[in-house]
Amino acid sequence: MRSLGRHVLVEFYGCKKERINELKFIESVMYGAAEYAGATVIDGVFHKFNPHGVSGVVVIAESHLAIHTWLEYGYAAVDLFTCGDEADPWDAFFYLNKKLEAESNTTMDLKRGLLDVPNLKNKVDFKEKVFTASVK
Repeated sequence: MRSLGRHVLVEFYGCKKERINELKFIESVMYGAAEYAGATVIDGVFHKFNPHGVSGVVVIAESHLAIHTWLEYGYAAVDLFTCGDEADPWDAFFYLNKKLEAESNTTMDLKRGLLDVPNLKNKVDFKEKVFTASVK
């Protein structure tokens, strides 16, 4: 089935706790993963939380690579979303798997923007819903 992109979702377990809490290290490996995957880097934003944890995203011409770490669990959640044929999200996965030194991982590979679904727009019934909230 043809698609616009691939979105690899990764759960890294048993990561080196001291490394996944280092802002500069996470930033470096995410940029490295983008380059290793053959992506065109546009920009990136990273943030270190207090007392621990790092979140960040590398925006690439082909979409994005994102990470969120939990020091206390040695865990990192990673999204590797690429469009087109130039960048390969699995190359980014293999790079990160080595650099994060995870003991184990689980992955899910999703096709995004399916192009071979006939008349999809006619089969989806969107109903408008109104949500209200009160603030006290």
